[in-house]
Amino acid sequence: MEVPSIPHDNAISFADVPAILVRGLTKRFAGATAAALRDVDLEVPAGSIHGVLGLSGAGKSTLLRLIARLEKPDAGQIRIAGSEWTNLSDAALRRERGKMGIVFQQLHLLSSRTVAANVALPLELQGTPRRQIADRVAELLAWFGIADKADEFPAKLSGGQRQRVALARALATAPRVLLADEPTSALDPETRASVLSTLSKIRDRLGISILIITHDLRSTASLCDSVTILDEGHVVETGPAVEVLNRPSSPVTRRMMAYLQSPSVESKAARQLRFEEVAQP
Repeated sequence: MEVPSIPHDNAISFADVPAILVRGLTKRFAGATAAALRDVDLEVPAGSIHGVLGLSGAGKSTLLRLIARLEKPDAGQIRIAGSEWTNLSDAALRRERGKMGIVFQQLHLLSSRTVAANVALPLELQGTPRRQIADRVAELLAWFGIADKADEFPAKLSGGQRQRVALARALATAPRVLLADEPTSALDPETRASVLSTLSKIRDRLGISILIITHDLRSTASLCDSVTILDEGHVVETGPAVEVLNRPSSPVTRRMMAYLQSPSVESKAARQLRFEEVAQP
């Protein structure tokens, strides 16, 4: 199957700069006793898959929202595909948005729009000509194997199919970077494996760099090239995924690995309870 096209910027070789570069990122929310993020550094090389892991409340989702500039940091620097994003105006940020695709945990597919119309939405917001939108949507739906679902509504789709629609929509503008928030959350093992395979294919065939926010160590170990471990808003460990997960140096990572290696036959509620118990120092 033909690979969806990714236009190249002649002004800069994307392979020569990090896909995502974060330095000293700090964020404190009004009324909070502690900063949500404190002096966070993060680098995602072009063409790689990087996982950000941490227990509940570690600051993972805040980090994603800051990188995407859905929230403005109090301090620090954000560079996406060689461009400075930290202090962009709203107008400049809208122009730069095409470099980044985002898939949220809740997917946020519009129930009143068909699959094709959901995928078309980012292109419509950019003012792309209608004929180009139709061609791009058809290209993406075929690549994700859901062309036969173009006229269906999200409620009629399986969980895995909805994930593929959300991914297709995130790639509509041919971004250089994809952010995925808990992409395997609440999926059965077969669907989770399919989503992981799809993310790997997006990186390998399209050359898109991926940042995954997750607490799913099984997925991280099988997919990510490198990882960063967050705890209480700061980085406690970072490096190649194999090294960090096989030889964890921080107590937080070791507690997460203990959870990974424990039996997983009980209910989802019981697993979550045990996860929180293991998370205690």
